[in-house]
Amino acid sequence: MIALRDEAGFVDLRSYAAIGDGRTVALVALDGSIDWYPTPDLDSTPSFARLLDPDEGFITLAPTAEYSVERRYADGSNVLETTYTTATGSVRITDSLNTGVAGRLPWGELARRIDGLTGTVDMAWSVAPGSCFGTASPWLDGGTDGPVLRVDAVGLGIRGIDHGLKVSTGRSVEGAFTTSEGSRHLVAVVSTHDEPLPLPDPQTIDDGVDRTITNWQAWSDDFAYDGEYRHAVLRSALTLKLLLHSPSGSIAAAATTSLPESAMGGKNWDYRYAWVRDTAYTLHALTRVGLREEVHAAVSWLLKNLRAQRSDLEVFTRLNGDIPDATRRPDLTGWRNIGPVVDGNPAAGQLQLGVFGDVFDIVWQYVQAGHVLDPSTMRQLADLADLTCDIWHRRDAGMWELPEERHYVSSKLGCWNALRCAVLLAERGQLQGPVERWAAERDLIRDWVEEHGWSEERQSYVWYPGSTELDASILLHAMSGFDTGPRMSATIDALREELGAGPLLYRYSGMQEEEATFVACAYWAVSALVAVGRRDEAVDLMEELLPLANDVGIMSEMVDPSDDSFMGNLPQGLSHLALIVAALSLSGKA
Repeated sequence: MIALRDEAGFVDLRSYAAIGDGRTVALVALDGSIDWYPTPDLDSTPSFARLLDPDEGFITLAPTAEYSVERRYADGSNVLETTYTTATGSVRITDSLNTGVAGRLPWGELARRIDGLTGTVDMAWSVAPGSCFGTASPWLDGGTDGPVLRVDAVGLGIRGIDHGLKVSTGRSVEGAFTTSEGSRHLVAVVSTHDEPLPLPDPQTIDDGVDRTITNWQAWSDDFAYDGEYRHAVLRSALTLKLLLHSPSGSIAAAATTSLPESAMGGKNWDYRYAWVRDTAYTLHALTRVGLREEVHAAVSWLLKNLRAQRSDLEVFTRLNGDIPDATRRPDLTGWRNIGPVVDGNPAAGQLQLGVFGDVFDIVWQYVQAGHVLDPSTMRQLADLADLTCDIWHRRDAGMWELPEERHYVSSKLGCWNALRCAVLLAERGQLQGPVERWAAERDLIRDWVEEHGWSEERQSYVWYPGSTELDASILLHAMSGFDTGPRMSATIDALREELGAGPLLYRYSGMQEEEATFVACAYWAVSALVAVGRRDEAVDLMEELLPLANDVGIMSEMVDPSDDSFMGNLPQGLSHLALIVAALSLSGKA
C-alpha cells in the first residue's frame, strides 16, 4: 500500500476531497479513509474525526495490496469517484452523501459504492467511530437487521451489498471482499441523532448514488455562468454549495475546525459557523452566477437573525442562528500534533464595523438582482444605517478579528460601503429614512480615509492611522468602488511587494513570521487589478493561482508558499468565492 499517512496517522491536507448533502460535509482522503464526518449537521460534534486525532474515528475502504490512485468528481456533482489500480486489477469507489427524491434526506446516508473494473482486487473496510471530542464512548448495538453503532445520541447503521461483513464485536464494524470485472459492492453508513434509525434496503441506497449525481447535475445545469474559467468557477460554486446549510439557509465559513494556520501551532480556529462577512461575499458571487434559491434562503436567514439581535450585530452565529456556546479545548492531539483543538470561536461578541457594510452589501446585491424588500426589513435597515452614522467613529477588532481595537481603515470603508448602499437603496425606493444624513456621513468617512488612511511615505493605504503597516483587505474596496484610481493601483503594488510570496499574499504586515499566505487575498488582488485597469496583469496572476487548488479543485484557507502545502480549515468558503469573483471580474460580470 502507498504510504500516504505519516507515522502518526495523518495525511497532507491536500489529500482531502469533500462530499456533502446540504446539511453536513465528509472529507475523503486519497487512501480511501473518511477522516471527518459530523452528523447530523456540519457544526455537530463529529463521530469521525481522525483528521484531528488518530483515535477519533474513521471509515476506511481501500485495496489491501499496494496501489496507485486517481480521482475526480462525477461531472457537475459533489460525488467523488476514486480509481485504485493494483498489480491484480482495478476498482472504482464512488463516495456520495445521498440526497432524496425531493431534496435532502431526513437522515444521513453515506454511500460507498465499489465497482470492479478489471481483474480482481482484495478490499477491506472498517467503520470505527471516535469519542465525539472526548464526550462519549462508542458501543456496538447488535441487531437482527444488521450492526448498529452508537455514540452518545448518534446512531450509525451499517448496510451493504456483497461487502463481506465480519462478525462484529467491540466498538467498530469491519469487512473484506474481492472485486471482479463488473462486480458491484456497497458499504453504507446511515445515521440519525436522538431519533429512531431507519435501515434502508441496501439496493435503495445504491440507487440513491445515481439519483444524487443526477440531482447535482440538475443544479449545475442551472448554473448561469459561461465566462472565462468556467470549470474552476463551477467547481468552486459546487464547493460553496457544500457549505450551505439547507435546513436554515445559513452558510458556513468552512467545513472544519482547528486545522492550523501555522506549523508552530496556536492559531487554530473553529470555522463551522455562519459569518455575516463570509455570507456577504458568498452571496455577491452566487447572485452573479444566477443562483436564486440559495441567495434568497441566505438573505432571509440573515435578516431574521439580525432582527432578533436588534442593534447588537453578532459577527457570526451557529448554523441554526443560535449564539455560539463558550469555547472549549478538547484533549486531542490536533492535526499532525499541532494543537490546540478548538470547539467554538473566541471572536464571538467582538465589535467589527465591517459587518455593517457586509449586511448592506448583501441587501443591495439582492435588490439589484430584481427583488424587493419587505416593510420590516426596510425599517430594520434604516435603523442600522442610522447606527452606522454614529458607530463608525469607534475603534474595533477589524476584519481579521484581532484583540487590539484600533481605527482600522478597512473597517471605516465597511461603514462607507454600508451608507453608500443605504443611499442607493433609498434612491431605488427600497429604503426610507434620513437619506441626507446617510449621504453626508458617507462623504465624511471618505474624507477621513483619504486624510488618515493614506501614507505618502508608503504610497499606499495603510492598516490604521499613523502606521506604515499594510492590510490586504483594503483590496476589497477596489471592488466596492471606493477607489479604482492611482492610489489603489499603488496600494496593490505595495501589498504585493511587502506581503507577496510568488502569486500569493499574506493578510497583513508581520504575518510572514506567524502563518501561511491567505488564499482569498491573492484572488482579491486579481479583482483589484481588473478594477484599476490592469487586466493583463490580472490574467497572469489568475493563471498562476488556479493550479494551487488540489487535484479535485478543493482549496484551504491558506497555502505555505515554501512547498504549496495546505494550511488552515477546508474547504474554505472565502477562498472559493474569491476565485469566483476574480473570474467574474475578468469576464466583466462582477
